Amino acid sequence: MTTERPTIQPNDYFRLRFLQDAALSPDGKAVAYTVLHTETHTEPAIDRKVICLQEIESGYTKQLTQENSLNHSPAWSPDGSQLAFISDRAGKPQIFLLPVDGGEARRLTELPNGVGSAPLWSPDGKTIAFSAGAQDEAPDPALPYRFTRPIYRFDALGNTERSNQNVWAVKVEEGATSQLTDDGYHYAGLRWSPDGSRLLAIGTLGSESHSIDGEVRLIGREGGVTRLTADWGGADTAEWTPDGAAILFAGAPAGTDIGTQNGLWRIPVSGGQPQNLTADLPFHVAGRLQVDMPSTSVRQPRIVCADGYAYVRVQCGGEVGIYRVRWDGSAAPEEVVGGQRFCEVVGLAGERLLFWANRLNDPLNLYTKDLRTGEERQITHLNDDLLAGVALPGVEHLRFPGEDGVEVEGWLLTPPTGSAPWPGFLYIHGGPHSAFGHGFHFDFQMLAGAGYAVLFINQRASTGYGDAFATAIKGDWGHLDYTDLLAGVDYAIDKGFLDPDRLALGGLSGGGNLTCWIVGQTDRFKAAIPENPVTNWVSFYGVSDIGPWFAVEELGGHPHEIPEVYRRCSPITYAHRCTTPTLLVQGESDHRCPPEQSEQFYAALKVNGCPVEMLRLPGSPHGGAITGAPALRRAQNAALLEWVQKWT
Repeated sequence: MTTERPTIQPNDYFRLRFLQDAALSPDGKAVAYTVLHTETHTEPAIDRKVICLQEIESGYTKQLTQENSLNHSPAWSPDGSQLAFISDRAGKPQIFLLPVDGGEARRLTELPNGVGSAPLWSPDGKTIAFSAGAQDEAPDPALPYRFTRPIYRFDALGNTERSNQNVWAVKVEEGATSQLTDDGYHYAGLRWSPDGSRLLAIGTLGSESHSIDGEVRLIGREGGVTRLTADWGGADTAEWTPDGAAILFAGAPAGTDIGTQNGLWRIPVSGGQPQNLTADLPFHVAGRLQVDMPSTSVRQPRIVCADGYAYVRVQCGGEVGIYRVRWDGSAAPEEVVGGQRFCEVVGLAGERLLFWANRLNDPLNLYTKDLRTGEERQITHLNDDLLAGVALPGVEHLRFPGEDGVEVEGWLLTPPTGSAPWPGFLYIHGGPHSAFGHGFHFDFQMLAGAGYAVLFINQRASTGYGDAFATAIKGDWGHLDYTDLLAGVDYAIDKGFLDPDRLALGGLSGGGNLTCWIVGQTDRFKAAIPENPVTNWVSFYGVSDIGPWFAVEELGGHPHEIPEVYRRCSPITYAHRCTTPTLLVQGESDHRCPPEQSEQFYAALKVNGCPVEMLRLPGSPHGGAITGAPALRRAQNAALLEWVQKWT
């Protein structure tokens, strides 16, 4: 295949504009949304976020904030006259108010250490709720300190005693702030009750638990916390029913294997046993695909309720659509937005549903759907000009049997230049209870633009294929997940897509783990790039922020109980056999898969004469190469492409 248009190149990443968040106006006639772009003429490059306002019918759009700061998380006042938003224009992130019809923004909060989450208006418009970490002066980091919490530091948050988000409220007229919680929990997903008397939130990272499972909590307007689900299980996101009588939440009950897919549950505000509203739905409620975009919205599922229905995203294999579910359980769930894409509900006004979607060859944009007529319309076109000027890869959908005959799904992004068989890159998703699919991933685009066919597979442990598929590797990491991946490689070679002599592989987190595993089992790959991997389960148990919970859930016991499983499932056990040139990419502030995991693997390869290098990303948490500073994202992109080209 040849093309006159250029292919995607690494620098195109910083020409893209990424949707961050969006809010539908109360009357459904306009949407406020945030766009991230990167200024590359500075050194270092700087991310900027601006808030735009768009009239849905006419398409008229205006930029509301300046480009000299990070402005995001717009929230409409109940009467539609003002937008609350977060900005760092005054230093620390604070809440500002902006008249929609024009005028200057007014600073509402002045917290010493800034605010954390998006502002949330009370139904009467008099109060705004938000979250924020500790506001007292931080202790001198040069002085000794001690801690007692099981999870004393958490990835991308840091010290949980200071960074855990408490719930706060601020009076819109007076600007007076009050702290509503101070119980050591981390609160997210705030929602006002319909009568404005209290707040709903998901609480995690309690001071006595190793688990990161969330619980549904109710918070009084003047303080006081009610644990609604307590030890029921794990809740990801929640919302009130419009009558205020019940809470809907996505989650899975305690006692189920890790990887069990979420259902949509209903629990009365007065308490009781949750009711599963999607027991017959064989898909993953509030599930998502792994994408490579610095967009916060793709990681935050939400539920929108109206007219007896809850609207929520649902993952089915490599697609994420939007379903509506009767909150009284009287009818079967129904898909209202689908297709080969990754979608999320934003808001609903009357019959107008606002949602965002991204595809393999298109980052995020906003869409509306008329629920009465079924008409769908794209209302933003953030990257149309850029994408129209480049040659984009083709997509091949693959289905093949695993070693036990179970069907496995994958995709191949084929280069717009050259012809098959192409050099190939096996890109492995992390989690492991997550998935790849029809979502935008710049690394895929960059590799395809350089002439590589990118193979990505939803191997065993992936979500969206039922509980048996997603929980199949418990106590047996490196077996069915590994053989599924190699079966996909063989299938693509047999179909004539891939050159078996020019193969590379890589992945982040769980994908890094499998990359390190594979190069200890076979020498068929010419280059490997594991990012922030798990390589030694025993040390991971002790150093990861989720180690004593996650390792036990995944492997089936503590290290002293099943030492042979910990050893057998650790890539470090086989590292001495590796001959594949390997570039480890490691975030230095990664508390999920800390640097020592890469360091152990690096040392083993060095000692045994395998070509190995390590790229360190200063200040980077676990996902810093995706959502971190531009310098981190640029370094990962450049190193990935350089290493593959060097060895293949």
